[in-house]
Amino acid sequence: MKKILSLVLALAMVLSLCSFAAAEGYDGEIKIWVAEATVEFTKAQVEIFKANNPEYAGMTVVVEPVGEGDAATKMITDVEAGADIFGFAQDQLGRLVAAGALEVVLDENAVIVEATNDGGAVAAVKMGDTMYAYPMTSDNGYFLYYDKTVVTDPSNLEAIIADCEAAGKNFYFEINSGWYQTAFFFGAGCTLTYSTDDNGNIVAMDCNYASENGVQALKAMIKLAQSPVFVNGSSASNATNLGAIVDGTWDANAIQGILGENYAAVKLPTVDGFQLGGFGGFKMLGVKPQTDEAKLAACDALALFLTSGEVQAARFDAVGWGPSNLEAQASEAVQADVALSALGAQLNFCVPQGQYPGEYWSLATALGDDILADKYDAYTDEQLMEVLVTFQTTAGTYIAQ
Repeated sequence: MKKILSLVLALAMVLSLCSFAAAEGYDGEIKIWVAEATVEFTKAQVEIFKANNPEYAGMTVVVEPVGEGDAATKMITDVEAGADIFGFAQDQLGRLVAAGALEVVLDENAVIVEATNDGGAVAAVKMGDTMYAYPMTSDNGYFLYYDKTVVTDPSNLEAIIADCEAAGKNFYFEINSGWYQTAFFFGAGCTLTYSTDDNGNIVAMDCNYASENGVQALKAMIKLAQSPVFVNGSSASNATNLGAIVDGTWDANAIQGILGENYAAVKLPTVDGFQLGGFGGFKMLGVKPQTDEAKLAACDALALFLTSGEVQAARFDAVGWGPSNLEAQASEAVQADVALSALGAQLNFCVPQGQYPGEYWSLATALGDDILADKYDAYTDEQLMEVLVTFQTTAGTYIAQ
């Protein structure tokens, strides 16, 4: 009820803002960068926006194909020459903020974003308590696929393993991947993040793997690897005798082909009393700071529209991008997508992936390889803590000097 009230109040504030904008209007040019696959879609949505907002009918909007992977680098290289509105991936947020390439989201718009998008997406567009962008998708991450004739309780990892062992079916999880491995560490309450300067250099690390929570996570992975049905991996194309697998939406069709009518997917399970977490991936729209207040108002209004539930649902229908908007996620079309629904539930327990040095991924692989080699099976908690102290210390050496 509180969320609905907040949304109503926010909408009232936006209407007030729109009334002010309408008096001023804007008939100049706005440049938008989006992925090539969504250029025509975006152009069509801009026309709908202009038709619904007569004060912007004379505005010229140029939509150019610049993907989320390139937009941040181009913006940082020359903010002034960059787009006024641009799509980018969540791991670029810190660089863009440091470079002064993002306008803080209006308070009234931030209230709407908070109320209408999933928790993972909202966290992804913030640094601290400040919101710097508009969530556009929640569609990159991992969750649990399973054979529903094998797994009777997908909410608990111990039960999943017991069911797979009883059925003689394999359980797949890629322990020696720095991406998947965080499911255990982050889920147990650990942190490992890096901060960057405006040139993208790693300048600080926040890590507490060397802790009781870290030991708990490490012990859970060691226990999992000891199961006879455990297989290290996350690729459906390499899976055999599949009972369950931790994987992403990109393998949904392959896994459905393997499991047929027994195909099912949910958020990751709990283990040893904690919910598995991990990395989440999100796309978002940013607005560049403007000296012209009328242009800034137009950019904010357009960015809010292009990330609204209505447009996110239409974007899913057009190009298959998974929405972050709660109403769009609840639509029949998205709910019918088993994998996206599972991912949407899991992303509420995920940390938006920021920038990580290349060495981190190698370090995480080495830790996972040691688990797979049974190196730590007989280690005491004290010895496991030493392993994590070494890991954390090494991870800290990747900071730029």
